[in-house]
Amino acid sequence: MAETEAEGSGLLRSTAVVGGLTLVSRVLGFIRDVVLARVFGAAAGTDAFFVAFKIPNFMRRLFAEGAFNQAFVPVLSEYRSQRAHGEVRAFVGRVSGTLGGFLLLLTLLGVVGAPVLVMVFAPGFIGDAERFPAAVEMLRLTFPYLLFIALTALAGGVLNSYGRFAVPAGTPVLLNIALIGAAVWAAPAFAEPIQALAWGVLVAGIIQLAFQLPFLARLGLLTAPRPAPRDEGVRRVARLMGPALFGSSVAQVNLLLDTLIASMLATGSVSWLYYADRLVEFPLGVFGIALGTVILPGLSERHAEDDPAGFSAMIDRALRWVALIALPATLGLFLLAGPILATLFEYGAFGGGDTAMAGLALMAYSIGLTGFILVKVLAPGFFARQDTRTPMRIAVIAMVTNMVLNIAFVVPWEMAGLPGAHAGLAAATALAAFVNGGLLLRGLLRDGVYRPQAGWGLLALRLGLALAVLIALLILLTPERSVWAAWGVWERAGALAGLIAAAGVAYFGTLLATGMRLGWLVRRPG
Repeated sequence: MAETEAEGSGLLRSTAVVGGLTLVSRVLGFIRDVVLARVFGAAAGTDAFFVAFKIPNFMRRLFAEGAFNQAFVPVLSEYRSQRAHGEVRAFVGRVSGTLGGFLLLLTLLGVVGAPVLVMVFAPGFIGDAERFPAAVEMLRLTFPYLLFIALTALAGGVLNSYGRFAVPAGTPVLLNIALIGAAVWAAPAFAEPIQALAWGVLVAGIIQLAFQLPFLARLGLLTAPRPAPRDEGVRRVARLMGPALFGSSVAQVNLLLDTLIASMLATGSVSWLYYADRLVEFPLGVFGIALGTVILPGLSERHAEDDPAGFSAMIDRALRWVALIALPATLGLFLLAGPILATLFEYGAFGGGDTAMAGLALMAYSIGLTGFILVKVLAPGFFARQDTRTPMRIAVIAMVTNMVLNIAFVVPWEMAGLPGAHAGLAAATALAAFVNGGLLLRGLLRDGVYRPQAGWGLLALRLGLALAVLIALLILLTPERSVWAAWGVWERAGALAGLIAAAGVAYFGTLLATGMRLGWLVRRPG
């Protein structure tokens, strides 16, 4: 059965819930960074902590948030649809026991082998009498975070599958609160204050898992973990997880490659890319990741129920929301790159030149925002059908494309002696995202899994007019660079908020004036 009005509005409501809570987490994360910088500065101990936190965080992205959920949620949805509640409960217990046992062993190896891990991830610390031992000591505290956060991701996958999106989306807030608390209140009690942050990470992992357990109990799915690596359902999850794990690794390799190349460019290139990427992550996390999180359980359920029409309709609905939200966000970031960076960061050591260079990176990254979001929305169309190999192959193609474009953009730019070669890395990443998203879309169309519904032509005309109005308004109203530089923080913030509000009113006002209504996106395909 095709997607109903209630299901369409439910997709919007659930995405809004996840996106809103993700926004809260991102804002708290920004506050956390400000607090850490104010309390600890950029000293040797801070370097050691960031390395000790980076290692389990890197593995979390591979095992917890990415590959595991992409493999686990579709199989869980199939169990939900086709088996009794008792069997679902037993399946959750077997998966949690097997995953927990594997990660417990990995945690023990990580704690024992902490010196080796620090050498691999931070070779510059070797021989440093202060940073190396501090990083090793703190890594032994932070590495167990991987175990707790992976089990938290498992619990979150279960809750998402049952439509309880708010709890998993709100859970990351606890990490930021724990680290802020550790920095402000716990650090003075330590002989080495920076170690309070390592304890904060460990405590945050325990709290995040404990927070979700009562909600699992309400669903009747809180059960004792039972390792069962030979169980048929567990083996299916493991088989699906292999290609997904490789695909997640590809993204991390791309990130490391960009950082490596940036480190060979002009001083400041790594930082300019970092600040630009942080700003692109805001709309990507608040909307793109939120929509991808919500759509995966729904698509998995439709696949398990053999409802191809409903499967296709849900993808179509999600793509319409991508067009409606991602396109103006892309143009807004591109046109307001300088004002945004100046408002947030241009104080003290971060000068006007840094704003200009980071602005180039942000403009380049913003071009790919729609592509980044498309990947988050279209990949679940494969994962829900328990196909993790196709997205993996496409991710490899996108990675190779990124590498080739990195060389094509950066080398001539750098050889010409022109400033801003780092923006070539951002542009390569942006274009590679469109290659990834485009190939995913082509695969869904080729397989007949997604069939575009009526109304896309009219939507394109309305969006084109609304986006033209948005562009004209921002070009006309945005003050010159010299005006922003002369303003203080509150004048900049007020002007930026006014520009964003005016652009939003103009954009959505134009859509309404051309006859678009929210119900048009929720009730019917065209």
